[in-house]
Amino acid sequence: MPDINDLSVDERLGLMVDREDAWGWAPFTTAQRRDMLELLDDRYGQRSTLVTSQMPVAKWHALIGDPTLGDAILDRLVHNTYRIELKGESVRRRSTKLTMAGASD
Repeated sequence: MPDINDLSVDERLGLMVDREDAWGWAPFTTAQRRDMLELLDDRYGQRSTLVTSQMPVAKWHALIGDPTLGDAILDRLVHNTYRIELKGESVRRRSTKLTMAGASD
């Protein structure tokens, strides 16, 4: 989970964004679970939250680590959402291949 300090809020739009794309890099700590639930509870139905992750949504429950808090967090996060799942090779990987190919010429 991202550190609370790594979150950006656009007050004009009411949108909160994880600037670091850190969702899924490490399991949540007890404090992170409580913070995330409180944050999402305050925003639920009133403000927008954008989460980006390379971790599939199906694995988020295990990532959160506590079944009860996981249910509560995901209920607030996934309910009434628009999900965009990208498939294919990452842009970073593709550009690395192009850079490496250009270097060998």
